[in-house]
Amino acid sequence: MTKKAIYAIIIAAIIAGGNGILIKQMSSLSVGAIAWFRTTIPLLFLIPVIFSTTTPLFRGNYKKMLLASSINTLRIYCYLMAFVYTNIGNAVILFYSYPIFVFVMELIYLKTPLKKSHLAWVLMAFIGLIVIYSDKNIQFESNDFIGMTAAIIAAIGYSFTVIIFKSESERFSNNQIVVFQNLVSAVVFIPFLFFLSEVQVNHMAIGIGYGFLIGIVVFKLFFFGLKYLPATTSTSLMYLEVVSAIFLGYLLLDEALSVSTLIGGGMIITSSYWITRNKQKKNPSDQ
Repeated sequence: MTKKAIYAIIIAAIIAGGNGILIKQMSSLSVGAIAWFRTTIPLLFLIPVIFSTTTPLFRGNYKKMLLASSINTLRIYCYLMAFVYTNIGNAVILFYSYPIFVFVMELIYLKTPLKKSHLAWVLMAFIGLIVIYSDKNIQFESNDFIGMTAAIIAAIGYSFTVIIFKSESERFSNNQIVVFQNLVSAVVFIPFLFFLSEVQVNHMAIGIGYGFLIGIVVFKLFFFGLKYLPATTSTSLMYLEVVSAIFLGYLLLDEALSVSTLIGGGMIITSSYWITRNKQKKNPSDQ
């Protein structure tokens, strides 16, 4: 079963790496419309969870969960904007800086002990951000600047939701957390559907497939793997998403990464990886 779990997470990471390709294939849709597909399709598959009478969704500290869902609305919009405005490599690398922001927030709000090694990894990550930006056209109207900044905002937003959802994870099931992740977004992005009148049918099909693959398939595969593997192994394997995204961008869209992006990205991914592993080794109960 361990091998199956490993294969499940590897497949999840590869599929998740196709995020950028699918987003760019829906270029005729607005960012808000893409976000609607991304958030609403998973909800449709989880309708029984929403209307369950045995384990009601709106119980306990549900207002806190709705706050996280609201933050996630901004996060999803910025995440999609990142892939629309800059290349896949830039977007996925910068988004994967989120473990750094999670660590910083836990340090501030949860008073997590700080070691010199942690500080070194955090500094390395932020130096990596500077390196990535160093050869870009730093102008507010530059597409690269907009997309890369959106990716960082998405990473920060995601770090907030990680902390909130984690704090409530013992009170809500995994499916209920997925519902809350998407609930506010599915409502907020409804107005963008009024601009879909001239969209081609194939783009609509991609939108539905995108919501299903990323919102349901990746989630199910990851949690299947997590059930049989330590959390450190599961999350480490998910870093294959970065490799998958960059490879697919190069193979299918002929995207190339600059030297500064490779160097800076390597620094960010390395820092995020080790901070994630160190945190989880200190919390064996998470495994």
